[in-house]
Amino acid sequence: MATRKALSLAIAAAIAASLTSTITSTHAAKSEKCYGVAKAGKNDCATPHHACAGQAKASGDKKEWIMMPKGLCDKIVAGQSKSS
Repeated sequence: MATRKALSLAIAAAIAASLTSTITSTHAAKSEKCYGVAKAGKNDCATPHHACAGQAKASGDKKEWIMMPKGLCDKIVAGQSKSS
């Protein structure tokens, strides 16, 4: 019984990992970095000036970015899909 339960859990974990990977890659394909619109402390991740998320010192910094759906950045004042 314990072996059967362990096997079931292993299969469920493998399926969950597979689905998570698919969802993440689909999300990445439909998203883009948008520079110049992040508020201080609300950026998504690394730049040449720091290691990761939440470390932006100033709002609207052209080197800081957040992820958003493709095409949305071009509709925002000061939003750029490439770092300046």
